Amino acid sequence: MSVVATANAQLAQLKAAGLYRSNHNLTARQGHQVTLNGKAVTLFCSNDYLGLSQHPAVVKALKDSADQWGVGAGAAHLISGHNRPHAELETAFAEFMGYESALLFSTGYMANLGVITALCGRHDVVLQDRLNHASLLDGCKLAGAKLSRYRHADTASLMAKAAQQQPKLIASDGVFSMDGDLAPLVDLAKTARQTGSLLLIDDAHGFGVLGPQGRGCVAATGLSSHDVPLQLITLGKAAGVFGAMLLGSKDLIELCLNKARSYIYTTAMPPALATASAAALSLIRNDTVLRPKLQQNIALFKRAAQQRGFALMPSDTAIQPLLIPGNEQVLAASQALLAKGFLVSAIRSPTVANGSERLRITLSADHEASDIEQLIDALTTVLKDSAST
Repeated sequence: MSVVATANAQLAQLKAAGLYRSNHNLTARQGHQVTLNGKAVTLFCSNDYLGLSQHPAVVKALKDSADQWGVGAGAAHLISGHNRPHAELETAFAEFMGYESALLFSTGYMANLGVITALCGRHDVVLQDRLNHASLLDGCKLAGAKLSRYRHADTASLMAKAAQQQPKLIASDGVFSMDGDLAPLVDLAKTARQTGSLLLIDDAHGFGVLGPQGRGCVAATGLSSHDVPLQLITLGKAAGVFGAMLLGSKDLIELCLNKARSYIYTTAMPPALATASAAALSLIRNDTVLRPKLQQNIALFKRAAQQRGFALMPSDTAIQPLLIPGNEQVLAASQALLAKGFLVSAIRSPTVANGSERLRITLSADHEASDIEQLIDALTTVLKDSAST
């Protein structure tokens, strides 16, 4: 069978199993309101938790910086692509987050690949939560390290495996992207100390919205850089821009700069995006309005959903999964919501465990109470129609 024929057969299998994916082509966007196929739609699947992607100060910073620096870095960081906005952003994040140093990556995925392959090798054990993001798992595989996975957020499983295997690195999401729950950070830090392991926390979904001044779940738990020597935060979620920042000690960051292939061998982020990220950081640092409004929206959604008897998962974050088991069933629910003017992602197995398929509803400070109330009404109708078929 030819390569093309094999590809066609695989696509047919994906479609038959309800696993085929395609892009939504948005033709306009204004905050959480977008245009899709000529129709106005309300987004409930964006990670732009504070609405900063379209904040006037962030947009202006990007435009002004593009006038000064152009629209591309022109080279990898270690060649000639590392400009003043990159360096200033690294310094600002290290200071704000309480770490000695920081390293700017183009994406969170690249950062996790880079840090794990820089620090771990073939004979090293990397201990990870079973529900970690794919980038953490893939980083371990790319490093050739031995991947050991403990039961999700299960302290007993974590400690037992750590005692048996003496991991070099323990890695976990801070806020889990599909469930919206938090890792047991205190127990992770304690286990890492007891076993002499490095601890890496990927706080992609906690930074900007949790903890004092939005410093994330590590700070919210009362832990510091001493407890969590390596922390990753992404700039494309609550910060509303693009990229990722790896935080650590000076020596660890310098080692990653010298060994992380996903940093060394790629063009640097456009300087204008670094400037925009600095503007977003300033807004996050000084915010007194957006985080409280996001928390109000989360509370409103949970209260209304529980009143309607929805099968929510235990999450107090902006990620609110609604269980609808079955790939076909959850995809049909997502499509029915879209017909009613709401874009909500259907998360299917094997991205999540078979039988735990869900609508992944994400809330933003951009949402108004009326948006949430209308979504709840639409969900009530969709779920009722689904139960009757």
